[in-house]
Amino acid sequence: MSEQMFLVLVALADEPRHGYGVVQRVQELSEGRVRLRVGTLYGVLDRLVADGWAEHDREEIHQGRLRRYYRLTGAGSTALADQTRRLAANVDTASKVLRARGQWPQVGELRA
Repeated sequence: MSEQMFLVLVALADEPRHGYGVVQRVQELSEGRVRLRVGTLYGVLDRLVADGWAEHDREEIHQGRLRRYYRLTGAGSTALADQTRRLAANVDTASKVLRARGQWPQVGELRA
């Protein structure tokens, strides 16, 4: 699962969002590290829908433009939880290796 796909799933986990709302939420969640382009976003959303991890929630017209909202499905929640566990296990493994080598960063250096 790509970082973009993971973050889109996280962005949809708390409430349905339209495309621009997903872009904004991913930027917030990643603290600005990930900025989704429109083509990337809709490619990810199409894949999530095809995989059954997200679905269309509703459509509405806002200032003359169509907004399509997406929501996470039960399968999407399961996939997000599974990936979160995998990532946490990978972080734990890397932390142990770095600690053993004396290269584990001090508190506060992890976000650098």
